[in-house]
Amino acid sequence: MDFSKEELLEAKRQIESTLHKLRETVKTLQAKENPARYRSQLTLAERRIAAFTIASRLIDKALADEL
Repeated sequence: MDFSKEELLEAKRQIESTLHKLRETVKTLQAKENPARYRSQLTLAERRIAAFTIASRLIDKALADEL
């Protein structure tokens, strides 16, 4: 699939926004009185951070290849 530069840039913007929110969620959950209680939510957020980070890097690569 080929995507336009604009589509890639918008996707990256959305991913970066989601990453920011996920990182803030992790901070909030870790700061709770009993963070172990939120282990599954923390694991899910951390896995999503990893996945979105990969997606962001792949978009960066696609944009660099386009130049």
